Amino acid sequence: MNEQIRRVAVIGGSRIPFCRSNTVYSSKTNMDLLSAALQGLLDRYDLHGEQFDEVLAGAVTTHSRDWNLAREALQSTTMSPLTPGVTMQQACATSLQGALMIGAKIATGQIESGIAAGTDTTSDFPVTFGKKFSGRLAKAAAARSFKQRLAAFKGFRPSELKPVVPANGEPRTGLAMGQHCDRMAREWQVSRADQDQLALESHHNAFRAYNDGFFDGVVTPWGGVSRDNNIRGDSTIEKLSSLRTVFSTGGEATMTAANSTPLTDGAAAVLLASEEWAQAHKLPVQAYLTAGRTSAVDYVNDEGLLMAPTVAVAEMLTMTGLTLQDFDYYEIHEAFAAQVLCTLAAWESEDYCKNRLGLDQALGSIDREKMNVMGGSVAIGHPFAATGARIVSNLGQILENAGSGRGLISVCTAGGMGVAAIMERP
Repeated sequence: MNEQIRRVAVIGGSRIPFCRSNTVYSSKTNMDLLSAALQGLLDRYDLHGEQFDEVLAGAVTTHSRDWNLAREALQSTTMSPLTPGVTMQQACATSLQGALMIGAKIATGQIESGIAAGTDTTSDFPVTFGKKFSGRLAKAAAARSFKQRLAAFKGFRPSELKPVVPANGEPRTGLAMGQHCDRMAREWQVSRADQDQLALESHHNAFRAYNDGFFDGVVTPWGGVSRDNNIRGDSTIEKLSSLRTVFSTGGEATMTAANSTPLTDGAAAVLLASEEWAQAHKLPVQAYLTAGRTSAVDYVNDEGLLMAPTVAVAEMLTMTGLTLQDFDYYEIHEAFAAQVLCTLAAWESEDYCKNRLGLDQALGSIDREKMNVMGGSVAIGHPFAATGARIVSNLGQILENAGSGRGLISVCTAGGMGVAAIMERP
């Protein structure tokens, strides 16, 4: 362990194209997707056979067969099998939190290198039996005789075979994330027009970034596809405004499928290391991960489910002595266009910043021209656990291309949590 804190270098990342669920990757598993993202990283930096100190990865939607997904996936690549793998999950912030955890170990000298990664597929979601029939199967499996096995099914009813699919809602409220965000949009009076405009900018920015070659250094073609298949470069306000609302109805409903992230399959990985490790491997440093913060809100008692990033960013700025305007780039996860706009409105609200965040004044506004400059989740897609690594990789590439700068990352998650981070290139 080092007595002094070391700088955490972001070497770079790689991801496979993100694709709408039940399209290109419909037959692929989390293991397939994660292994592909990890292999893409090894190929990009010619690190075949390399023994890393740790791979930290996870998924939100998993099967029982996904036992220690991180370890099993890395063994399907050309990485050294001596590399340990740890599986974790923090909803949509999984791989960003993984990067912060690896970064903390690098900073304190516990490790020299690590990969943070995430994967998710909602094309291959787990379907199970109800508790009653599952209990029968468990009893039958434990039976020592044919008679005991038959006894396990005494009183069986066909209705017990009804499949159970993953719930699309918060366990403590029963509401879907979109329904929670609809409440937020109403509370903060976020208009349909503003949401559609943000969605349009997300698509156009991502489309332009692909055409300019930005994603050549970030995305590894795989599965017969080389681009994210949700991006609509020909989107117009007229097209977006013609779609019906979802999550709620009535005159105040503002959210649509187009200004929300689609269900997406994909995976992403990012490599972090000490400066000494990077030098020894002759790898240039894209940027440095310099700060992070995780916070939560009491959404069960009426705080907005996806408002926790407002808290995480405020606390991180207080810790670092920076202001909200001290950034050249803002990577704000677009779970929904409304969520981003609620976050921006909260930072601009003197009442919210004083009474909820405990600040002396409002954090203020940001320059929207600096936000999600290469597109965001509404356009690119959102394979839950993969989004954090995608954003870290994106921002690292942006800072490297710019030559210098500072970027802010903000990610909201299910469960009323938010994770924020800062990356810098001197």
